[in-house]
Amino acid sequence: MTAIGRAALGALAMLALLGRGAIAAGPADYVGARVCAGCHAAEFAAWQTSHHALAMQKTSPTSVFGDFSGATFTQDSTATVFSRDPDGFRVRTEGPDGRIHDYPVAYTFGVHPLQQYLIPFPGGRYQMFGIAWDSRTRAEGGQRWYALYPDHPPRPGDPLHWTGRDQTWNYQCAACHSTDLRKNFDLAADSYATAFSDVSVACEACHGPGSGHVTWAQARSAGGALPDDLRKGLVAWLRASDRGTWEMDPATGIAHRTVPPDSASVLDACGGCHARRSVIAPTHDAATPFLDAYRPALLQARLYHADGQIDGEVFEFGSFVQSRMFRAGVTCTNCHDPHAGGRIAQGNALCAQCHMPQRFDVTEHHHHTPGSPGAQCANCHMPAKTYMGIDRRRDHSFRVPRPDLTLRIGTPNTCAECHADKPAAWAAEALAAWFPNGRQTRPHYGIALNAGRTGAADAEVLLDSLVRDPTAPGIARATALTLLAAYATAASDPVIAAAVADPDPLVRMAAPSALSATAAPATVRAMLPLLADPLRAVRIQAARALAGVDPREMTRAQTQALAAASQELDAAERIDADRPEAHLNLGLLAVQRGDPAQAEAEYRTALRLAPRFVPALVNLADLDRMRGQDADAGALLRRAVTLEPANAEARHALGLLLVRARDYAGALEQLRRAMALAPQNARYAYVYAVALNATGAPQQARDILERTHAEHPADREVLTALVSLAQAAGDTEGALRHARELAALDPSDSNVQALVRDLGRR
Repeated sequence: MTAIGRAALGALAMLALLGRGAIAAGPADYVGARVCAGCHAAEFAAWQTSHHALAMQKTSPTSVFGDFSGATFTQDSTATVFSRDPDGFRVRTEGPDGRIHDYPVAYTFGVHPLQQYLIPFPGGRYQMFGIAWDSRTRAEGGQRWYALYPDHPPRPGDPLHWTGRDQTWNYQCAACHSTDLRKNFDLAADSYATAFSDVSVACEACHGPGSGHVTWAQARSAGGALPDDLRKGLVAWLRASDRGTWEMDPATGIAHRTVPPDSASVLDACGGCHARRSVIAPTHDAATPFLDAYRPALLQARLYHADGQIDGEVFEFGSFVQSRMFRAGVTCTNCHDPHAGGRIAQGNALCAQCHMPQRFDVTEHHHHTPGSPGAQCANCHMPAKTYMGIDRRRDHSFRVPRPDLTLRIGTPNTCAECHADKPAAWAAEALAAWFPNGRQTRPHYGIALNAGRTGAADAEVLLDSLVRDPTAPGIARATALTLLAAYATAASDPVIAAAVADPDPLVRMAAPSALSATAAPATVRAMLPLLADPLRAVRIQAARALAGVDPREMTRAQTQALAAASQELDAAERIDADRPEAHLNLGLLAVQRGDPAQAEAEYRTALRLAPRFVPALVNLADLDRMRGQDADAGALLRRAVTLEPANAEARHALGLLLVRARDYAGALEQLRRAMALAPQNARYAYVYAVALNATGAPQQARDILERTHAEHPADREVLTALVSLAQAAGDTEGALRHARELAALDPSDSNVQALVRDLGRR
């Protein structure tokens, strides 16, 4: 039976139970949206036309928007034909073998501004087709087929090809486009039996399984005594119970909440599908605290710009929790209708709920002509970026335009969206003139995050300062901790230790990431309390960082806490057992725990699922290296570079293996290519330079290290090598200069301080 058929039968059964006035007690079950409609007709009617309700639908003449009348779309010499016959909608296109096949279309996916289509494959898979329908009007450029990857169409065998693993609905999209999704992946068979209670995002996706509420409603309709349940049997209670209200402050023109909100229930319910995150709980529902169910991405490169503006496809959570609105108690439903899904007011009227228009919707504030694009709040405070070709989405951090940061760290300049012909300096000068005491006069966490990303000489100091700043967004402070490991000296130990007890759970979650490979034992032990943190995301990050800690260094209670958190960590990874990355992570954990046999088993499982998955080949080769089996490792690495010639990690590993084999010419070539393929990786440049020096090219080695140092001033390995090479060349002045830079990075390093004194006397 299909999932949709099962859901329909479930709804009928629940309606029958309602008629009998009885329902079995026990854990709440999903009952289906049709059951809710009986008592909540207005909400159900509003929901039926929402993007949530239309997130996924069985194909039908009303649900399919695309032109299936024999339309042809050609890309990279491959013609795709969209047609319809009595059995339904079909696509004739290139399959996984590179040949042309006919495929049925089973479901639509989304409605506006684009609609995609799901194609069933063997093993219970559904694949997202890579040519989408532009649902916009013709006047907007729509009503056409277009490719989601127009510049570099993925070929068969590529994970991004529509038949590849990165386009598999069961993993990639299903959980947020359906309700009560159970992936039901069988690892042994490499197959799915995925099911859901509602095909789209229905009532229980946000309110949780509804059988308890049905029980409450039955008792109420029967006229008997209601169950003692203030939440009416609902699993997720989305109304604030603190009686707080919003009041306008006439002095600032900004509304404030009379009391802080007593829960984050709305963000917990919405965040799971409006965040870039990984699932960490085998079972969860809308009432599960966000960090008990998910581990969110932080402000990492390629997802966010250094100042926190959206870059990759990250949805809304990560930007929203940076905002002052979030910290003031604003939540999703203050701006968005939870049932119809749209905004509750349009244009500046939406912002006027909390920002007095007499103060903010005036020329004196926005300095643009009233009614013009520049006078619209969202255009200045919610910069947008286009994803999937045509889907323009707004940043939800509600930030003040900062062209001064564009000048300092190269982040996008919001003003340029309307003033593309003007440089950032022009915009920065205008804002400084309009607001002499504006935000440009205050520190911004983007400066510290950019320093951490680029390896600036003051990276550690700036990151430490950001971590300690309680006024900065928790997600920015957490990101600072993840960057700190590359620079942390003894000066950072108190900062890292204090993060363990921080009131912000994102900061606690990131604290273990700050541990460097040479972290002091006391700093490592400071992480142990996190194993018993109230939130799963914190516990499993601690378990990951402490996987290799000797149990003899822990108390019995700490050992038990580590065992429990490690079980949660392993369970979290196995949620995505259909992905080779999960088995790679489990293999790395097994290595840390001293279990090479388990590590090998996980790496080989990853390769069974994805034979071209190069990270598993590289790590399996490293496992062979540790076991003294370099011949086997060499075969794996050569296979890796054949599969992905542009994979820098594989070439670097092969270069190191060739060094061990004393094939220095081959090693130099592989190390050089690794450096060229990943020029931002200082480690690759350092190793190549060391190899050059060892094979008789010290000046070339110094030249590479000097360039690398200019790009990564805080890299201590590079500086140490420069000092050594300068000394070997008799360049005392150069050695002293770099030794002083090294000493400035870590004033507590007595050996470096002694070296500076010694060089200074020469």
